[in-house]
Amino acid sequence: MSLYALPPIDVASYQPHAMHGADRSWAETNCYIDVWIEVLHAQGLNPAACLSMVFANDFDGDQWTFYKPPHEDLFTLYGIDVQELNVWRGLLDNACVQLRRGRLVLTETDAFYLPDTAGTDYRSNHVKTTIAIQEIDVDTRRLGYFHNSSYHELQGEDFIETFRVDKPCDPAFMPLFAEFVRLDHVQQRSDAELAALSLPLLRKHLARRPNHNPVSLFQPVFLHEVEQLKEQGMAAYHAYAFANLRQLGAGFSLGAHYLRWLQQHQGLQLERAASEFDAISETTKTLLLKTARAVIGKKPVDLRPLVAQLALHWQQGMDALDLALQARADS
Repeated sequence: MSLYALPPIDVASYQPHAMHGADRSWAETNCYIDVWIEVLHAQGLNPAACLSMVFANDFDGDQWTFYKPPHEDLFTLYGIDVQELNVWRGLLDNACVQLRRGRLVLTETDAFYLPDTAGTDYRSNHVKTTIAIQEIDVDTRRLGYFHNSSYHELQGEDFIETFRVDKPCDPAFMPLFAEFVRLDHVQQRSDAELAALSLPLLRKHLARRPNHNPVSLFQPVFLHEVEQLKEQGMAAYHAYAFANLRQLGAGFSLGAHYLRWLQQHQGLQLERAASEFDAISETTKTLLLKTARAVIGKKPVDLRPLVAQLALHWQQGMDALDLALQARADS
């Protein structure tokens, strides 16, 4: 018998949110926000409203912020309550209890056993990622889950390994972090209502942004690390690119999408700022490719002009955003 948190979802007919469409600059951003985009979308909730946290993104010395929607934002906007799941019985047993109560379970897991990562990590690399568990059928050993840009299923051996069904008493295994999602207070709000709630959240996150241009601080570190990557090879490059360039570019791509949505429903003049943040997204994609060529070819490549462009777009985007919000405050 299957346990569901939401009404049953058919994998074959499931349509991901437009932010995960093939026409997007970054079809995937990071595993946590991608999961939330689809979890909200599956409930008929607009995920655009929860994206303002990206404007606090910073360069943190060895990575760009791995941005996540704060739990208090999710409750303010949608009535969704997220709590940590104490995995004291084992993930399978604890997840089943929560699904019986109509709650989704978000958990870190190993992409090695996720068939939707075929071609990258499936049966190839042990990589931590986050999924949202929507359906479990213990008898048939089948799991329905949100991951990255869509909804998927796994079964058989992948189910056994994901839940460690045959290894319940391994003293060396530490359970991965998990959360459960209470849905009993979910509120279906119009875009206009969501935008009115989201605008104060934008101001809150802008108050947390870096005091100095983070791209300018990133530049010397990045140029130094590219030289190291030339010696370390492409495996190191891919890990570095995900932690840094993808989080930078994809984060501000989501930010541009959010500002255009907010402009539509709050009447703010945000196109100039959105265009600057789109430019960060596109310039970062170019930088991603040029960095890969530099690592493969191990030849000198001057990447400073591209990073300087990114710094300029960040500053101009923030200045334009501040002006738009100040104009609203003065009106």
